[in-house]
Amino acid sequence: MDLARARPDRRVTWFAELRGLYAVTPDESDVDVLADKVRKALSGGARIVQYRNKSASAALRGRQGAALLALCRAARVPLVINDDLDLATEIGADGVHLGRADTPIAAARARLGKGRLLGASCYERLELALAAREAGADYIAFGSAFPSATKPGATRAPLSLYREAKARLDSPIVAIGGITTENAPFVIDAGADAVAVISALFDAPDIEASARSFSRLFEKNDP
Repeated sequence: MDLARARPDRRVTWFAELRGLYAVTPDESDVDVLADKVRKALSGGARIVQYRNKSASAALRGRQGAALLALCRAARVPLVINDDLDLATEIGADGVHLGRADTPIAAARARLGKGRLLGASCYERLELALAAREAGADYIAFGSAFPSATKPGATRAPLSLYREAKARLDSPIVAIGGITTENAPFVIDAGADAVAVISALFDAPDIEASARSFSRLFEKNDP
């Protein structure tokens, strides 16, 4: 059953609750291994999961996406798909996250409808964020917040950008890129509602404990 279609009000709830750890999956070829990693992240308090696998075949992406969707449904946490609108609609995922080289935001919103989440990567550019919100994006991601092993050549998004975006955008703001439990407080204090994490979460010796550590940072900053 496609809960996003059955409960169109759910997007509004996710929009309001998008605060905390945003888990972005690592490239992993084994479906069961990936599912176990995500299960641990969810147990540790991840509030949203993005399925991202740049090296997988379309068939493997379909199997992995479906497996993660089942886990996220059970945890009542949204699953968004990175860069692949076709996969998101095919498996009934809760949304999609797009970059500037992907499907235009307005076209993606038209295809997704109003019941699913739409995120946009806006790098270090506030004008992209303003345009994405106008076109229908639900949340905005800026980064790289810090030097990133995943994207070592990525342009840095300064802390001042998060502060300005918080003042000008009426949407959740996600920080991504090189984020650890040590530097996450800086972007949270600057206005980030969520931190998107790959390496510091999924490369940790105890994924659940790492997820809990990230989640506690937001408890400290809640009003």
